[in-house]
Amino acid sequence: MANDRTAQLLGAEADSLLNHSCTTIPAARLTQTGPDLINRVWMQSDRNVRTLRSIQALYGNGRLANTGYVSILPVDQGIEHSAGASFAPNPDYFDPQNIIELAHEGGCNAVASTLGVLGMVARKWAHKIPLMLKINHNELLTVPNTFEQILFAQIEQAYEMGCTAVGATIYFGSADSNRQIVEVAQAFAHAHELGMATVLWAYLRNPAFKNDGVDYHSSADLTGQANHLAATLHADIVKQKMATNNGGYRALNMGDSAYGKFDERIYTELSSDHPIDLVRYQVANCFMGRVGLINSGGGSGTNDLSQAVRTAVINKRAGGVGLISGRKAFQKTRAEGIELLNAIQDVYLDQDITLA
Repeated sequence: MANDRTAQLLGAEADSLLNHSCTTIPAARLTQTGPDLINRVWMQSDRNVRTLRSIQALYGNGRLANTGYVSILPVDQGIEHSAGASFAPNPDYFDPQNIIELAHEGGCNAVASTLGVLGMVARKWAHKIPLMLKINHNELLTVPNTFEQILFAQIEQAYEMGCTAVGATIYFGSADSNRQIVEVAQAFAHAHELGMATVLWAYLRNPAFKNDGVDYHSSADLTGQANHLAATLHADIVKQKMATNNGGYRALNMGDSAYGKFDERIYTELSSDHPIDLVRYQVANCFMGRVGLINSGGGSGTNDLSQAVRTAVINKRAGGVGLISGRKAFQKTRAEGIELLNAIQDVYLDQDITLA
């Protein structure tokens, strides 16, 4: 049984989340993570020796070192959500030094941030904690706001500042997605040539994904397909919003409309309404777990600690490899942020919280 604090934070959902047995896609079908992940899984791939070393470095740092799990602090919100809105809760994080210190003191495997943030402190920190350069962003100064990921950095800049990995976002389903797919595919290929690991923020973005009052941007079926595309693009880790519903394909094929292709067994056999089963379907689309799935932590609110632990439990029991949590950690005092990051990590360190 998980420790008492985890059960307490899960509240009324504790029994359902901690004792659920997944019968949709059984755990035996997955490639499960573990301390030997690089030797057992990645050595079979086409990644070169330098990239294998970088993947190992990501999994080999912080409190979760060599467990097969990762805890990553992402702070690119200064561009993605605007700096003022992101850092007003704690203005210390306008300063890049404080961002890296939070990740380091919080026991994270890595810190992901922008060219400006990492470039300002890389010489001091690149040998102490793996740095991940986020190479593209959606900026919010254009009027009206647009939702297009554009390049802010080059792969060579990540290499020169000693980054272990690069990250990028694709808005799958958007009118601009084809350009983003081509740019990221080229960038990831170059990153691998230079020996850096790759992480893809595989997000959905299209007004059509909101249908009849339901937001399917986090539906298991649509995000699952985004994950499959991300793995196809040679992402070594896929970052995805935790699935909260299902039936996106079905909803977009109601009446006379036609969208993509789907099979009813996605809903009747491969998933259920249980949160762990929804995320298990996301994991299945990451080549049955061969490519690691990390779920994002979401925005900061009133119950951040409980929400973060809940997401970690679901991700771990579904077969994911970790959490990437930013606003919940840095929109607080440093001590509170470290506490939250450590609580997430404690879930992955708890051997009683097992694959469902």
